[in-house]
Amino acid sequence: MRKRTIMILAPVAALSAATVGMAQPAASSPSARVVHPGESIQRAVDTARPGDTVIVLPGTYRESVRITTSGLTLRGSGSRTVIRPAEAGTRAAADACAKAGNGVCVLGAAGETVDGVRIESLTVSGFTKNGVWASGTDLLTVRRVTAEHNGVWGIAQERSTRGLFTRNTARSNGDAGVFVANTVDEEGGATDTRGTELSHNTLTGNRIGFTARRVRNLSVHHNTATGNCTGMFVVGDEGKPQAGAMTIESNTVTGNNKFCSATERLSALQGSGIVLTGAADTQVRSNTIRENSGTSPMSGGVVLFKSFVGTKNTGNTISDNVVLDNKPADLTNGDTGKDNTFTANICATSAPAGMC
Repeated sequence: MRKRTIMILAPVAALSAATVGMAQPAASSPSARVVHPGESIQRAVDTARPGDTVIVLPGTYRESVRITTSGLTLRGSGSRTVIRPAEAGTRAAADACAKAGNGVCVLGAAGETVDGVRIESLTVSGFTKNGVWASGTDLLTVRRVTAEHNGVWGIAQERSTRGLFTRNTARSNGDAGVFVANTVDEEGGATDTRGTELSHNTLTGNRIGFTARRVRNLSVHHNTATGNCTGMFVVGDEGKPQAGAMTIESNTVTGNNKFCSATERLSALQGSGIVLTGAADTQVRSNTIRENSGTSPMSGGVVLFKSFVGTKNTGNTISDNVVLDNKPADLTNGDTGKDNTFTANICATSAPAGMC
């Protein structure tokens, strides 16, 4: 009897669902918009609706791309899709993203984030400022993007939450390969990024591989940083809450021995693996940090250094790392902040002595 009842009810349920579907207008379905060489990516983005995918076919596109629509996906064809600066005097060069010197911009409005944008499988190269620039976003994904030879940052976000940056290559950019900050144009306490994640990226030949500036609650794992002046840099200051509360885990940080001259706010950099300045409650664990050597104040394997306004590191744990062949030391505790612990690391030298 039970089986018979089910067999009778199932068609009725299906009929009811079909009837409801007929009674209500169907929502517009996501669509794909294909951009061919010689066509405008921006034009396709401007006509796209939330949920649409803009597919950019192989070719070199001389323009910047500004995205303000939530749920949009911009997808290239891997290394064969290249976005480069627009030629001077063209309409594309007058776009706000282009005038700011950026390649791809994802921009929220005041008090309203742009959510769920995805940028995938393309190269952004040669912009005077940033390859990919995001401000006011939530759940942004940047995946399999190559950002190279950009003047400041390869891939960067500010005022944003829950970003995912994965399997990208950031190389030969003027400052950080990947940069995550609270804001870039004003002071303030650290932003809770609500779990922004940086994973499986290759960061090479930049001033700094990855910089986290005045932010909290990040996961940085399984990245490779090599050939930069500094591999990874966590920057805090006197703002409240303090920067930190993040995990830097299972990364390979080796041979970051490029020399970078001093700037207005930062001393010369060379030979720094992972540096914490003015950070709190950060876990640096299970990383491989080798052959980072230099003579700058922050040279060495893992370096704790007070921030440039004098804020000390507090409550950080450096554990279970392989830290070898770094100079002047594998581990350096360069300030007098409280409750910083070094435990179970494989290392040979430390300053002060006794941490290995």
